Amino acid sequence: MTAQARVLVVDDSATMRGLITAILNSDPAVTVVGQAADAMQARQAIKDLDPDVVTLDIEMPNMNGLEFLEKIMRLRPMPVIMVSTLTHRGAEASIAALEIGAFDCVGKPLPGDPHPFSDLAEKVKAAARSQRKFIISGNKAATPSPANSNASEYRAGRKIVAIGASTGGVEALIAVLQKFPANCPPTVITQHMPHTFTKSFAERLNRLCAPTVAEATDGARLEIGKVYLAPGGDRHLQVANPSAPCCRLVERDPVNGHRPSVDVLFDSVAELAGRNAVGVILTGMGRDGASGLLKMRHAGARTFGQNEKTCIVYGMPRVAYELGAVETQLPLSSIGEEVLKSTTARREGSE
Repeated sequence: MTAQARVLVVDDSATMRGLITAILNSDPAVTVVGQAADAMQARQAIKDLDPDVVTLDIEMPNMNGLEFLEKIMRLRPMPVIMVSTLTHRGAEASIAALEIGAFDCVGKPLPGDPHPFSDLAEKVKAAARSQRKFIISGNKAATPSPANSNASEYRAGRKIVAIGASTGGVEALIAVLQKFPANCPPTVITQHMPHTFTKSFAERLNRLCAPTVAEATDGARLEIGKVYLAPGGDRHLQVANPSAPCCRLVERDPVNGHRPSVDVLFDSVAELAGRNAVGVILTGMGRDGASGLLKMRHAGARTFGQNEKTCIVYGMPRVAYELGAVETQLPLSSIGEEVLKSTTARREGSE
């Protein structure tokens, strides 16, 4: 029998602590071993209880969640799931937490939400199972790294790049896109993330990376030097129009439990671009993107998957690899460079 995931719940609101505890304890594979109302209580509870996972409120008195997260990652690295308000301020703090080393973030429920924290237990179990070593040496993404040593020599060809990610994707996408030069190939991304978070994430990527990064808009033409991030919410991101490729935001039911879905994006890229595409599947829970990446490979696209050692959660890349969708598995540090090698005009023999 699999051991239960032991959780410490940290939130200054007794009501929120009670709600999170009740939801987590309703899952037979999870048990809440303690609660804390602030960072000082949480610090002692971590010492006394040695939990597998901590859920941590971002906004707390005395020491906020981000400050406490930094201390955890420096002194006692462990999986932490941040609990944030679904506001612009909460979104920016959540993105910062993921860069610091948080395992994942969940949004606090809005009034009247019939299914609050519906995916929290699954994220807690994934965090407890994770083989990732939670080690941090400062804020890895605070300062942009050089985009690519050969950026001045790179010339984009005709290929489109499609990337899918979920849990751990903030850190992974920063690592990949910081290798891209300002004239990178047109790149479309679906990252599983609450709808209020994607705009802040796109803005953060735009500040850290050489290309222009923005949330995708319906009808936006795919252009060299631009990266398009699927907005969270009620629509999927696709690519369309072979004569002038562009983004399409379409209203459809969730696929694999997600909207936007990586599979929906990859399916459209396979149909539109065929061999003139590169597909990348990064860290994440579940199987979203695996079948779509297989379609891309069957259509002639180059396909890459993040390897197990560098994934926070080796879920989506594992399923894709086992299906035969992944042509080459790579460590995260190598993926950006390999994508550029596969899309350069010199490699294609075009222009």
